[in-house]
Amino acid sequence: MTPIGLASITPASTAAIPAATDSLVAVCLAAAQMGDASAYFDLGVAFSTGSHDVDCDFVEAHKWFNLAAVAGHDEATQCRADVAEDMTAREIAEAQRRAREWLRAGMRRAA
Repeated sequence: MTPIGLASITPASTAAIPAATDSLVAVCLAAAQMGDASAYFDLGVAFSTGSHDVDCDFVEAHKWFNLAAVAGHDEATQCRADVAEDMTAREIAEAQRRAREWLRAGMRRAA
C-alpha cells in the first residue's frame, strides 16, 4: 500500500476514509470522532512512527497526542513532549491549531 497523509481528515470527513488506509487507522479515526482518548493516542503513535500506512508527520502526531492528553490519556503528555523536541515552534503552533479545529468541528457536529 502507498502511505497517505490524513492531515486533512476532520470529524465530518472520516466517512470518506480512502480504502487504502490501514484498518487500524480507519477504526481509530472513527473512534476519535466519538472522543476516544485511546484512539487519539493510537493515531499519535501511527503518525509519529509512520506506521499503519500513514506518513510520519510530527505535526499530526502532536495534534493527536495533544487531544489524547486533554482527554486524560496517561502517556500522551510525555509522547507529545517527545515529538515536540523534533519540531519547530511554528510546527507546534500548527499542531495546536489543528487540535483546536478538531475540537471545534466535534462541537459543531454535537450541536
